[in-house]
Amino acid sequence: MSKDTEIDLEEVKLNTVDQEKQPMAGDYPSPAGEKNGSVKLKIPDEDVTFTGLSKEELMKVAGTPGWVRTRWVLLVLFWLGWVGMLAGAIVIIVQAPRCKPIPEMHWWNEGLLYQIPDLHAFSDGLKGLEGKLDQLNQLKVKGVVLGPLHVVQKDQPNTLDLKKIRSDHGTMEELEAVLQKAKKKGISVIVDLTPNYEGANPWFSAKDNEMVEKVREAAEHWINLGVDGIKVSDLKFASGFNEWQTLRTDVQVNRTVGKVSALMGAVEGASAEEVAHLINTTGVDIILPNLLSSSDNGVERIKAVNVLQLEKSSVGWGLGASKLEPLSKVATSSDLQHLYQLLLFTLPGIPVFTYGDEIGLQGNGSGWPKMVWKMDANQSDSWSRFKILSDLRGKERSLLHGDYYPLGSSDTSLAFLRVWDQSERYITAVNWGAKPAELKLTLPPTEGVTLPDRADVKISTDENLEAQSSVSLEKFTLGPEKAVVLQFPFTG
Repeated sequence: MSKDTEIDLEEVKLNTVDQEKQPMAGDYPSPAGEKNGSVKLKIPDEDVTFTGLSKEELMKVAGTPGWVRTRWVLLVLFWLGWVGMLAGAIVIIVQAPRCKPIPEMHWWNEGLLYQIPDLHAFSDGLKGLEGKLDQLNQLKVKGVVLGPLHVVQKDQPNTLDLKKIRSDHGTMEELEAVLQKAKKKGISVIVDLTPNYEGANPWFSAKDNEMVEKVREAAEHWINLGVDGIKVSDLKFASGFNEWQTLRTDVQVNRTVGKVSALMGAVEGASAEEVAHLINTTGVDIILPNLLSSSDNGVERIKAVNVLQLEKSSVGWGLGASKLEPLSKVATSSDLQHLYQLLLFTLPGIPVFTYGDEIGLQGNGSGWPKMVWKMDANQSDSWSRFKILSDLRGKERSLLHGDYYPLGSSDTSLAFLRVWDQSERYITAVNWGAKPAELKLTLPPTEGVTLPDRADVKISTDENLEAQSSVSLEKFTLGPEKAVVLQFPFTG
C-alpha cells in the first residue's frame, strides 16, 4: 500500500470520529457550508441588562431641586399620616364606652351549689361520690355541700363527735380522695356541721355556748384537712352565741394566704329584711333562706328579691333547699320543676339545689330517695334542660353578676331583667298559676337601661313560645306553669 493511500485512510477515520461526536440533526438537510449534524445559533450582538444608576450618578441627581422637593413631600406625608393615626386612636379610646369593672367574686358566685344530705342514698357513700364528680362537673357544679356526716344520736349531745365520719358514709381516707379529685375538677367541698341535725333543736340547747366552741374546733379540723367551707343550720339562733364571731374568724382566716373558705348558714322563717340584717351582722359568706317556699305570691316574692338584690353575692336561692328538702316536694309537677329551675338559675344570687333536683327525683315518704343514675327518657330530658340553664348562667355576665330590675308581678307570676354593661340582656318571666297569664313588661325610668319593643326567646318551657322566635314586650301570654327566658342585645 502506498503512502498516499495510508494518509487517505487516516483522514477517513478522523472524519468518521468527528461525525460521531457531532450532534444528530435528524433527516433535515444541512445548509450549504455547514457540516452535517451541526446547529447554527444566532447570538445577539449585545446582551442588554438593566443595572440602574451608579453611585456617582445617584449622587449627581440627589441634590437636584426636583428630588429635594420630592423627599420633603414624602417625609411630610409620612409624619402627617402617623400623627393622624395616633389622633384617631386617641379619639376612639376617649369616645369608646368604658367597660364596667367586674365585681369581686368567689368560687360560690361562679355556679350552683349542690347539697348531698345523705351520701349513702346518693352514691353508696364517699367512695361512690368520687366516681360521680365527673357527672357533677358536667352540670357546672361549683360546690358540693356534704352531710351532715358526723356521729351523733338524736337529741343526745353526749354522743356528738363532729370530727368523726359515720360508718355508713365512709372513711377519712375516702373523704381525702374525694377532696383531691374535687380540687382537680374545680369543685369546692363544704361540710355541714349542724350538731343535732336529726333532732328538734339543731343546737341542742338555747343556752349552750360550749356547742359553738365544739363546732369551731371541728371547723378548724376539717378546713385543715382541705375542706373549703362549713355550713350550719338555724343561723339566726347560732349567731346569738358569744362564740359565733370566733367561729366565723377561724373559718375565714385562711383568706389571708390565698385559700378562700366559706361560712354558710341556713335560716328559716326570716323576712327579706331580716336576711339582709343577718348578712351584715353575722359575716356569713352564703345565707340560704326559705323565702321562695314561705310564700307563693308573686308580689311578695318579687319584693323579697328587690330587698336582697344588693346582697346577691351572698344570697342563696332554693326551693326547699334550706330544709334539705327536694324540689319535687314543693314543685309537684315536671312543668313546675322546670319553671323553678329556670327561676333559680336567673335570680340575682347563688342557685342552690339538692341532689336529684336536676331529674325531678321524687321522695319515697321516709328517708332520702335513692339517686337514679340510669335515667329514663323524662329524667334524661330534665337533666339536659338543667345543664342548658347551668351553662347559660355560667357564661353570661348579665346572669352571673348583672344588675336586677323588676318588670312586674301578680299573684302567680313575676318578671325581671338582668343587665351587665354591654353584654346581652336577659328577661325572665314565670307563671306558676293554673291559668295563662298575660304579661305586660314595664321598666321604670332607669339611667342607661331601656326595654326594646321585642326580644328573642332564648329558653322556653312554653310550646307556644319557640326558641329563636320574637316576642312583643308590650304584651304576651305565658301558659300555666310555664317559664321563658328572653334576650336582647346592648344597643348603646
